[in-house]
Amino acid sequence: MRNLVASALLAVSVIAAPAAHAQVPDKLVHRIEASHAILHELMNTPDKGIPLDIAASAQCVIVVPAFKKGAFVIGGEYGQGVATCRTPKGWSAPVFVQMAGASFGFQIGGQSTDLVLIGRTHESLNHLLKDKVKLGGDASVAGGPVGRSAQASTTELANAEFLTYSRNKGLFAGIDLQGDEVNQNVKDTAELYGHDVSFQKILSGGVATPAPAAHFVRTVSELFRKGRARKGK
Repeated sequence: MRNLVASALLAVSVIAAPAAHAQVPDKLVHRIEASHAILHELMNTPDKGIPLDIAASAQCVIVVPAFKKGAFVIGGEYGQGVATCRTPKGWSAPVFVQMAGASFGFQIGGQSTDLVLIGRTHESLNHLLKDKVKLGGDASVAGGPVGRSAQASTTELANAEFLTYSRNKGLFAGIDLQGDEVNQNVKDTAELYGHDVSFQKILSGGVATPAPAAHFVRTVSELFRKGRARKGK
């Protein structure tokens, strides 16, 4: 009888495991995969990407794949992304964020670009814990320098809480995101973890990284490690 019960429990656990993994919507897995691909390409183009000195100072990293800009006299911007922050035990499990902004001018057409935001101070984590952060208002922001040996040497760059980059056709360049807002995406984050969990708990390292996001966090960690290794030379 005991063996029969044990077999039944084992069968239930085997069935439940794939079911639990299947609960993560495909759109969220795709967003994480796209973010990972952007960072992986960034690491493979050091002469045309984010300087390793900047990566070494990173406290938080936000990746927004396919950030969209469209305009007809009054333009709008919108994107969904993934964020992780550094903790004493390594990089945190990710949370989902969304970015939105508005641009004004006589523009017709639209474009899509990949964004990477590097939070360089401990305040960048505190700002991500708020429901909404306005770049250039609540948090200082500047387009980041590009290239293997480039540094944030000007006063504006040195004092910026977030350095921002865009990717177009494989090349990274600094981008002006003044006025854009970064919001918590509580709904998508809850869907990833299967229940409501605070951004503070996740970004402080209090939650294990889900399997679908493990490679994304490893890539951020590797980028940070390479930056620290170069800085130590």
